[in-house]
Amino acid sequence: MDERPVEDMTARLESSPVSTRDALSAVMAGFLGWTLDAFDFFLVVITLPRIQADFHVGEPDMAFSIFLTLAFRPVGALIFGLLADRFGRRIPMMVDLVFYSAVEVATGFAPNFTTFLILRALFGIGMGGEWGVGASLVMEKVPAKWRGVLSGFLQEGYAFGYLLAAVAAYFMLDRFGWRKMFFIGGLPALLALFIRFGIKESEVWQKTKARDWTELVRGILSHWKVWVYLTLLMAMMNFSSHGTQDMFPTFMKHFRGMDAKLYSKVVIIMMCGAIVGGVAFGLASDRLGRRKMMITAFCGALAVVPLWALSAKLAPIIVGAFLMQFMVQGAWGIIPAHINELSPDQVRGFLPGFAYQCGNLIAASIAWIQSTLARSHPYPHVMGVSAAIIFCMAIVVTALGRERRGVVFGQDERAGPKPEPRGFPVVQRPG
Repeated sequence: MDERPVEDMTARLESSPVSTRDALSAVMAGFLGWTLDAFDFFLVVITLPRIQADFHVGEPDMAFSIFLTLAFRPVGALIFGLLADRFGRRIPMMVDLVFYSAVEVATGFAPNFTTFLILRALFGIGMGGEWGVGASLVMEKVPAKWRGVLSGFLQEGYAFGYLLAAVAAYFMLDRFGWRKMFFIGGLPALLALFIRFGIKESEVWQKTKARDWTELVRGILSHWKVWVYLTLLMAMMNFSSHGTQDMFPTFMKHFRGMDAKLYSKVVIIMMCGAIVGGVAFGLASDRLGRRKMMITAFCGALAVVPLWALSAKLAPIIVGAFLMQFMVQGAWGIIPAHINELSPDQVRGFLPGFAYQCGNLIAASIAWIQSTLARSHPYPHVMGVSAAIIFCMAIVVTALGRERRGVVFGQDERAGPKPEPRGFPVVQRPG
């Protein structure tokens, strides 16, 4: 790989005030979009026992509502990803923000559990559309040498959203109940205005966009091998995050006997670990490689499993929760840069997000599996063993993949797909 184009492109982006301002605006929009998306999703996770009691349903039924949201995310990634590659990143992202905001507000008015499930499925469509479009917009605008650290910042909007959900639950749940918390979900609609007036369209998309739907579909089909690998990788990533987050508040409530305020505090602390880990590992991946740092993070998570799952006292529980999310979200922080670099220019709006959500669909049953197994097995053993298996599998899948760290976007797709190298490719460095 010629190193000079990367340096030239980076220099142009960093020397142009307009480009820098636009790139920073895109980063903030992507971060806030993912933050508010995750906030809305984790409102269900963290208020799950209250919703369960209100609708008079069992814990597996509530776990199914989480599964339903995750299961419909590929539909959103398919719809909004195709629109993003055909018509640009900005408009689909704005439409998506308004759509899932409206659904989230409606969730607070759900009169029964059936309506609640329908709204969670619709929210899954909106949630599935946001990440792929937002991540492609951000990664195409920022300098190549900063993709890793900005990837970590972008991805940890997810952890920050969980943190905000925990803070909201701490201050609002007992006083206002779970329904009024969902009314805050209308805020992402305001972010659509910021994108409309504050961010320019992706120059990479303008340069490499498909001429028509036929060319776009042909481009997607020609890269099916990339999609298969990314789907496998994202299945492992989603198993790792949902397997250590979704049922954790319920685990602390039923097995540790914590009330809502106390486990909200634990969630706040563990999400602080997630944010620090995502940015730290993302930054390290810019220097040391994407796969190497992801594997390092998963090895660290594997080492933390006994402390995280088996601790009975508050202090070790807090330390274990902090370290677990530091490691898990450390690996996640690298993902936006890594899978966007692996994706061809012409289908970058669609392929990373769709692969992400297809992987998410594969992993969507983890909360239901854990809650069901916990009926007949000790809860700590279920959480610990499932997490350990997931981390080992994630290490293997990550190691088997490719890496294109520092690749220059917008220079290699008009000539059509190139043959992929055999075996493990050499990591391409920006200089």
